[in-house]
Amino acid sequence: MKSWTKELWLDVPARMDIIKITSDVEAAVRESGIREGLCLVNAMHITASVFINDDEPGLHADYKRWLEELAPFDPSPSRYAHNRTGEDNGDAHHKRQIMGREVVIAVTDGRLHFGPWEQVFYGEFDGRRKKRVLIKVIGE
Repeated sequence: MKSWTKELWLDVPARMDIIKITSDVEAAVRESGIREGLCLVNAMHITASVFINDDEPGLHADYKRWLEELAPFDPSPSRYAHNRTGEDNGDAHHKRQIMGREVVIAVTDGRLHFGPWEQVFYGEFDGRRKKRVLIKVIGE
């Protein structure tokens, strides 16, 4: 059993965006040389997410609208107690909680083992600075 780690850095200029990172994850699996195992993809920031879904622009727009309805951006300290600390990203913490922190994907014959239409995405909810994604491949 061996493991291999790579960091992916993203600089997202928008406060909220969804970025497809499937090709980056596929490249990491190839670089690892691991043929059978698991691939963990983890957002290393508490206001970002990694998730798997369809690469369909309407779905992404729906996610953004839905998340904004559930946890609207409001920098004031009245809506989110977290913003009373001097931060303005209470909404981003809630959005990340809903969308999740990481995904684990099976690696079969040296490739990500996806179902139909599945792709890996990075969800940014408090952008405008560099963020890190951890890719860890474990197996043989």
